[in-house]
Amino acid sequence: MFVLTINQRDSREVGDRVDDLVRDLETVPLLRPFQRSFGDEAIGVADDAGHAVEAAMIALRGRRWHVGIGVGPVQTPFPESITQAEGFGLVHARRAVDRAQKTGERVPLAISGPDAALAAEAEAVARLVGQIVVTRTEAEWSVLDLMIPGVRGQQKAIAAELGITTQAVSKAVVRSNWNEEWACRPAVSRLLALVAGPSELPAATYPYDPRG
Repeated sequence: MFVLTINQRDSREVGDRVDDLVRDLETVPLLRPFQRSFGDEAIGVADDAGHAVEAAMIALRGRRWHVGIGVGPVQTPFPESITQAEGFGLVHARRAVDRAQKTGERVPLAISGPDAALAAEAEAVARLVGQIVVTRTEAEWSVLDLMIPGVRGQQKAIAAELGITTQAVSKAVVRSNWNEEWACRPAVSRLLALVAGPSELPAATYPYDPRG
C-alpha cells in the first residue's frame, strides 16, 4: 500500500486549509480517502502507485503542503479513524513527511519504504515532476485544467472555450511542460511500485501521445 501523510506548511499565515485539501483530493481513487488526522494534517491510503502520485501532485500544486509517501502494509479493515490504524506503511509515511518538513526543498516531497535505495530513486524523479507542477502560473493552469492526458486534438476546443487562440493554448502547453510531466508520471509510478515489490508494478493507464 501507499500511504500519503500531508501536512500544511503555512497554517499560521493563512489558517487551516485541510478541509480544502481533502475536497481537492476527492477525485483520486483511493483505498482509504483522505481524512484529517492531527491538527493541520491529512492521511490517505492508495493501493495503486499511480493514484498515489496523482494525489501527491495535486497537493504540491497548492504550494502549501509537505507530502510524505510511505510504502508498506496497513491493517485492514481500516478503523473508523485513520489515527487508529496501524502498519509499516503509516510508519514510513510519517518518516517521509517529517523529512519533507526538514529538508527545506522547493518541492517538499519525500518517499520512504522498506527498500531505501529504491525509495530514494522514486523520490528524486517524483521531485523533478513536482518541480514542473509547482512552477506553473495560474494562466497555464487555466489551460491545463481543461486538458485530458492521452487525448489528441483538444487544443482547438480549449481555445474556443477560453476565448483565446489555439496558438496561445499551444504555447501554454509547451511552457508548462505538460507533455513532459505526463510522460514521466508512469516512471514515477513504476519506481514507487518497485519499492513495494514486483507484484505492485502498474500497467500503463493510457497510451501517452506527445501530440496531446
